[in-house]
Amino acid sequence: MKITAAITAVSAYVPDYILNNQELEKMVDTNNEWIMSRSGISERRILKDKDKATAFMAAEAAKKLLEKKNLSPLEIDLTIVATVTPDHQYPATANIVSDMIGATNAWGFDIQAACSSFIYALTAATKFIETGTHKKILVIGSDKMSSIVDYTDRKTSILFGDGAGVVLLEPTTDGTGIIDSKMYSDGSGKKYLYQPAGGSLFPPTVETIANKQHFVEMDGQAVFKVAVIKMADVAAEMMERNHLKAEDVAYLVPHQANKRIIDATANRMGISMDKVMLNIQKYGNTTSATLPLCLAEWEHLLKKGDNLILTTFGAGFTWGGIYLKWSY
Repeated sequence: MKITAAITAVSAYVPDYILNNQELEKMVDTNNEWIMSRSGISERRILKDKDKATAFMAAEAAKKLLEKKNLSPLEIDLTIVATVTPDHQYPATANIVSDMIGATNAWGFDIQAACSSFIYALTAATKFIETGTHKKILVIGSDKMSSIVDYTDRKTSILFGDGAGVVLLEPTTDGTGIIDSKMYSDGSGKKYLYQPAGGSLFPPTVETIANKQHFVEMDGQAVFKVAVIKMADVAAEMMERNHLKAEDVAYLVPHQANKRIIDATANRMGISMDKVMLNIQKYGNTTSATLPLCLAEWEHLLKKGDNLILTTFGAGFTWGGIYLKWSY
């Protein structure tokens, strides 16, 4: 029997502090109506504790999953953290998380593909399961976006929130699990959404800090135009490649970047909004965490054998889709 990678547990963590649109109105020149009409976001979670960051949220989500599954951290073979806001340039956040949760038998690495990081990480993890070399893998999406957002920039400050989500991947031969995936990238899109400084090209200097070059910079219209097409295209491709009609899909699980992009993707697939996982109104865009946060919130509604289409789009540009059959 063919081995596939099955999601056998999900969990999530979001900080307690809620930054709502009314509070943002006091920080930047914007208002609730403008934010809601353009993004569909009414509030987002912010990790206020200066001593905690991406690894902390990832570890909290992972601990909840291990407890829920009654699983020893010593059984974890591999930890992959998808993030654009690692605690440090090095070591990998995955290594820090493994230490925090006591997964001392696991090796680990980070994957950075902007908002597509989680779906890239899930695709990579799948290969370790399918080859039979690994039995239990934690794939975690975690981002402290508040650490790279300029709260005087009305274009970006309204969009992002902090949070983490995790899935456990295990082998199965029952026909469920991750059936198909396709990833894409186009580096020519770099200039439309990026963090200008902080890497080896422009290391931190007094000037880069003064010029606010360590924050997210985005050309919203350019990103929106491409994201609408690419997210919808790859979702439709997953359906066509696997001979799925709209009625065969239990849920679309889209990256939570913008309500209008999600609407357009669902429309292209012919899927009604009651079959779309949507929590952007509560959390905003948590970058690498959006997809596992959705899975954790909808877990109680999912049945074994349900067909899910995951789709995402991120800076770089990066995008991708996954077709999976729910395993429990």
